[in-house]
Amino acid sequence: MRKIGKVFLTGLATLLPAVVTLWLAIWLVVSAESGLGSLVRLVLPDEYYIPGTGVVLAVGLVFGVGLLTQTAPIRRLFGLGGAIMDRIPLVKTVYGAFRDLVQFITGDKKDRFNKVVMVRPTKDPEVELLGFVTREDFSGLPEGIGGEDRIAVYMPMSYQVGGYTLFIPRDRIRAVDISMEDAMRMALTAGMSVKRDDIG
Repeated sequence: MRKIGKVFLTGLATLLPAVVTLWLAIWLVVSAESGLGSLVRLVLPDEYYIPGTGVVLAVGLVFGVGLLTQTAPIRRLFGLGGAIMDRIPLVKTVYGAFRDLVQFITGDKKDRFNKVVMVRPTKDPEVELLGFVTREDFSGLPEGIGGEDRIAVYMPMSYQVGGYTLFIPRDRIRAVDISMEDAMRMALTAGMSVKRDDIG
């Protein structure tokens, strides 16, 4: 029974990432097709509608917004909209967190989040935690946050999307030579996986 269970879990570990990724891709395509496609049908008769037009329109819309944000006036306009969102209670928390996440994924903030370190959170030098440096310069922040001798380190939690931030003295950390992706995989799997080949 133990061997059968191990085989089952291996199959699950192999299939689950692919199934979740495929489901997300299908959901995005279907959402774009049903949402923007219905808008096209309001203009064009059904007999002239080509399936997939909504998806093409969504891709074009995203690309067009990307081009527009290259110009200073549009950037200021989006900045004004973001500033308004940042003033609405509750909305600013969700909007700010999601905006920072998207900016990190697209590479706008990866340069702030590419140093992997080991942190000694206690006086015991034998205890270390894996973390990611998120800020070394605290200028412009309210007084009392950070300092010249401190550094902000994000500590991810294993097996869940979450974590916490430590503002810790610089002498309590040491840099490690590992990529951010491998370090994040290691942290989220409680040290059981470092590289993709290690899974399973």
